[in-house]
Amino acid sequence: MVEKVVEMEYDEVVEATVRALKRAETFLPSWVTKLIEKAAGMETNSVARSQLLFILENVHIAQRKGLPICQDTGLPIFYVELGHDAKLDFNLSAAMAEGVRKATRDVPLRPNVVDPFTRENTNDNVGICVPDIILSYEFGDELRITAFPKGAGSENMSLVGMLNPADDPIKFILNVVAERASNSCPPLFLGIGIGGSFDMAARMSKRALLKMPGTSELELKLLEKINSLGIGPMGLGGDTTVLAVKIEKASCHTASLPVAINFQCWANRSATEVLK
Repeated sequence: MVEKVVEMEYDEVVEATVRALKRAETFLPSWVTKLIEKAAGMETNSVARSQLLFILENVHIAQRKGLPICQDTGLPIFYVELGHDAKLDFNLSAAMAEGVRKATRDVPLRPNVVDPFTRENTNDNVGICVPDIILSYEFGDELRITAFPKGAGSENMSLVGMLNPADDPIKFILNVVAERASNSCPPLFLGIGIGGSFDMAARMSKRALLKMPGTSELELKLLEKINSLGIGPMGLGGDTTVLAVKIEKASCHTASLPVAINFQCWANRSATEVLK
């Protein structure tokens, strides 16, 4: 039996990276827009409702004019799924980095990437270990590139807590959200990772933001409790503090309980390109 191998070209990956990043920056996923529209229709606070309507107007202008939804075009993060039967005779990271450079020039994107010590800006959104590429291997012959640009405003509020096994993770989550939500450009999407290790919990919490909205009893309970805090859009008060909550969990060590909370503002941006 002859093994099926699909060879992909360097330039194809560069252009797919540009397309994914441009679409993520200028178009919200339809399910995200629908949740904001639903919140605007149900909001009883007039100030909060006006903020939600301004957000929707912003989204529509960005889509119509092909402009970034937010002035903070984020850190370039990509989830990449590589099929076992897809062949790459080049450095995937190098091709995607070139795509980020091109998108920075052409979209254009704000240069956000700096050295952590000198704060020197690379001016092309490429730097040490950036773009951040999270790679997984799958069946098939496809290469799926999902752009997930993450802004600093909400990312700066994100947190990993190493709890004791006897601690209540739900109480911890509610306390953290009550303290930090107003500084995260709400209404929010909350990705939560419970269990695993320190870094696994953080990875789960970020990945959860791509799998919204949560529908389990616990996720809906958290959604209700957080919205009852009354923080509201932009922290100005109202019914809508969070638009969706998604929890991912993993088994953990008997002596620890990691809980990661990844804050994401209303601009929960992502877009996927598929090469076959």
